[in-house]
Amino acid sequence: MKSMDVMVIDDEPAIRQVLAAMLNKAGYIVCQAANGTQAFERLAKGDIDVAICDIKMPDISGIELVRRARAAGIDTNFVMMTAFASVDTAIEAIQAGASDYMIKPVRNEEVLHRLVKIEDLRGLRAENQVLRSLVQGRKEDQFSFAAPAMRDLDRLIAKVSPTDSTVLVTGESGTGKGVIARRIHQQSPRANAPFIPVNCGALPENLMESELFGHTKGAFTGADKARKGLFLEADKGTIFLDEIGELPLQLQVKLLHVIEDKSIRAVGSETARRADVRIIAATNRDLAQMVAEGRFREDLYFRLSVFQIHVPPLRERRQDNGELVRFLLRRGAARMGITHEITIDADVQAIFDLYDWPGNVREMENVVDRALILSDHGHITHGDLPPQLLKGARAAAPGIAVGDSGDGLREQVRRFECALIARAIADADGDRRAAAAKLGIGLSSLYRKLEELEGAGLAAADGAPAR
Repeated sequence: MKSMDVMVIDDEPAIRQVLAAMLNKAGYIVCQAANGTQAFERLAKGDIDVAICDIKMPDISGIELVRRARAAGIDTNFVMMTAFASVDTAIEAIQAGASDYMIKPVRNEEVLHRLVKIEDLRGLRAENQVLRSLVQGRKEDQFSFAAPAMRDLDRLIAKVSPTDSTVLVTGESGTGKGVIARRIHQQSPRANAPFIPVNCGALPENLMESELFGHTKGAFTGADKARKGLFLEADKGTIFLDEIGELPLQLQVKLLHVIEDKSIRAVGSETARRADVRIIAATNRDLAQMVAEGRFREDLYFRLSVFQIHVPPLRERRQDNGELVRFLLRRGAARMGITHEITIDADVQAIFDLYDWPGNVREMENVVDRALILSDHGHITHGDLPPQLLKGARAAAPGIAVGDSGDGLREQVRRFECALIARAIADADGDRRAAAAKLGIGLSSLYRKLEELEGAGLAAADGAPAR
């Protein structure tokens, strides 16, 4: 099944029926109209992509039909047919808004060739519209992860990206599930096609079906023109359904049919259209638990979770914190137009490392942006951090002065280092090798650090800093 709806408009039944039969055989969705008036009524629904239209008709001419369609805002491409090889007629048809022109008798190969050209042009136009709306997101810098858990995640992305498999990305709020979805798209054969992100939780429930699958003109009150819908906007590309757990049960049924049949039926339309779309879904909710509670369809869950990727929270990948903070500082400074150098106190970085970041990367970015606004001449100190960050860091390292110590910088850094090592050893249940891996240093480096801290009058044994 092709992805375009075609209407054949001709007052001669034989020509109309032969063309329609050929196009049906080629896989297009085809309807017919015997005159201009009948054609305009059908075109007004807004779901016809191409009209192959005779110029000479008894009621209104094909050229007049094109003019009326353009005046009504109908986006159909017109390919005109005439038995008269008149250059003036061809020019008049193009000036009225027609896309192409053929001389009768038309050949099947010529008709199919024109349709392929129009399909390519329509696809490029839709893609350019999407790219313009997403250009800032496309140009975002890529962050390279260092934590072992994230390197494993990169390996999974590399494995699934070249396929057309549906992917379910799970993880806490703010972990970067959308970034993962975009990476999968950018590393896939669909990278040059649209990537359409959809926040299912932000769509009004009464408009959700129309937004996702489109509607015809007049399908409901307020539908003053046809809408393609986000799935067809993503044709040949990827649609990212964020917060998929917020999708109502009745729409879960329709999404399941889309996945199984690869076709879309717009609200108010009598025909389905093919949708060549890869689906990536994401959620911070426990879908398996929702299935058990009857709030999410089990068959849809299995369809979506063919390949699952779990994004760990920041507290489980602290090795990334230092470089991630610097990355967010660079990006925030560029966004705010800050051109001078940004510096950050060592104790500030230690606070970032100690804090658990319940809001994950989203929370970290907000804190970084706040610090950039409050900082004097680009120098960030603990005074530029929000109170909850200092409180969280103090709770993570009891007995260690955080942010308000009168000690010198070197002493504060040593105390923070001691707290971080103690925490890593405690998290690893005393396993020094595992603690070293979590800290991103070698085992010998960990023992050397422990000796240095002990020599400085600090200790990190048994997961607790010396008091």
